[in-house]
Amino acid sequence: MPGLFDRLRIGDIELNNRIVMAPMTRARADDRGVPSEMASTYYAQRASAGLMITEGAAPSAMGMGYIRTPGIYSDEHVRAWREVADAVHRRGGRIAMQLMHCGRISHPSLLLDGAIPVAPSAVQPKGGTYTNEGMKAHVMPRALERSEIPAVVNEFRQATARAFEAGFDSVDLHGGAGYLPMQFLSTSTNHRMDEYGGSVERRARFILEVLEAMTSVQGAQRIGINLSPEMPFNDIADDTPEETYAYVVKMIGNMGLAYLHVSPYGTTDYHALLRPLFKGPYLAGGGFDQAKGEAFLSDGRADAIVFGGMFIANPDLPERFRRGAPLAKADQATFYSGGAKGYIDYPSLDGQD
Repeated sequence: MPGLFDRLRIGDIELNNRIVMAPMTRARADDRGVPSEMASTYYAQRASAGLMITEGAAPSAMGMGYIRTPGIYSDEHVRAWREVADAVHRRGGRIAMQLMHCGRISHPSLLLDGAIPVAPSAVQPKGGTYTNEGMKAHVMPRALERSEIPAVVNEFRQATARAFEAGFDSVDLHGGAGYLPMQFLSTSTNHRMDEYGGSVERRARFILEVLEAMTSVQGAQRIGINLSPEMPFNDIADDTPEETYAYVVKMIGNMGLAYLHVSPYGTTDYHALLRPLFKGPYLAGGGFDQAKGEAFLSDGRADAIVFGGMFIANPDLPERFRRGAPLAKADQATFYSGGAKGYIDYPSLDGQD
């Protein structure tokens, strides 16, 4: 069976290894959502991963949810992201852009003209979000009108086209963490009575339409998706999560997607439940270390392993795994702080950037 350092084909690209860098918000963009010049260095430093999935980029201005997070809905965004993709490719890496529409997890101060965040239903989340004035409580979102949904779906199509224009190898749909696609999927946040709410088939309609729009750009083999069953982050829950996610994966299982990335929560073995339903590369995430990742691959339970926080302080994580070298510890105080500290100043084993 394969190991972490074996090659893997996902869609129409080949990965040098099966070590995937998870999408991680780092809050280094400017107030217009334009990635900073440091982003090119950050991702290039980590280009030895088989695949990197970027931090979530908003597909539209209404998709923004936090300060200093990036977008991919303007020409300026495309130009900045092209620098990132080019820097990664110069080092022989592969990179996917994640599209993240935060939906109700936002605040009017982050949106154009103080707009009210949108959601499938008017259900106010607990907690708050980071703004330029500090943490602010979430507001009551506005339920999307039925007539508005096709335009939101089309924003994902347009963002996918822009990501490919910027030179990315793949585009990833963020279907978890309590953001808009998961808000449609979940019973606690979707109280709609039309064809987008109620039964699991109707609650799944939005995410399936978004995937269809994204795959229309350059084919399904360039598109991946991330799901996080039972993840409670952002005040979200589902009454029948096993049924919900089994249905979704069955529906996308034969689409020919580049990959399915699952980071589960709760007590259900979602990897065992969902992997057989997806006919393509399966990326397993959620608390893996090197030994557990190797065992998962050896047992045939996944095709690649997704590592998150380890990559922050260990830009050359694959080489550290290969050598059995100690892992550096990340400074959590700098995760979202802005600036170079805790972002591009972690050295590799050989002291290179």
